[in-house]
Amino acid sequence: MGRNTYSFRSIWHADARPDEVYRALREVDDYPAWWPEVRRVEPVDDATYDMVVRSLLPYDLVFRTVRSREDPDERVLEASMVGDLTGFSRWTIMASGHRTRMVFEEQVEAQKRLLRRLGIVARPAFAANHELMMRHGQRGLRAYLAGLRRGELRGGEGG
Repeated sequence: MGRNTYSFRSIWHADARPDEVYRALREVDDYPAWWPEVRRVEPVDDATYDMVVRSLLPYDLVFRTVRSREDPDERVLEASMVGDLTGFSRWTIMASGHRTRMVFEEQVEAQKRLLRRLGIVARPAFAANHELMMRHGQRGLRAYLAGLRRGELRGGEGG
């Protein structure tokens, strides 16, 4: 793996049915509503989104994501990415007892000049930044799913 290549894997759990989780994760437009670090999502077409992400460190990551796999039977969502990050991300969603387990995998190469220049010395900070973003995302998704079940979102509040 090169000095500007990153491979991340996170496991989330939620008290929701796998199909509910799949549908929520499929709605990329809604990510800013529940994931604080996803600052902006602009749909380009049904499968393509321009995104801006920013966590604790003082820089934005701007990239285009294109759905490359959408499998509701296997509950897998995968997208390719180009821009400040180039590579792919994948969600795999499965039942785990009475809960749902989500595995997020991402393999990217940093293209943003700042990240490339600081890659060697700042790699631990970049990894910690990603971990914080993932913790916030899991917390936000749990709250979002609970709101969907209570009818507070998507039709419950004028949407």
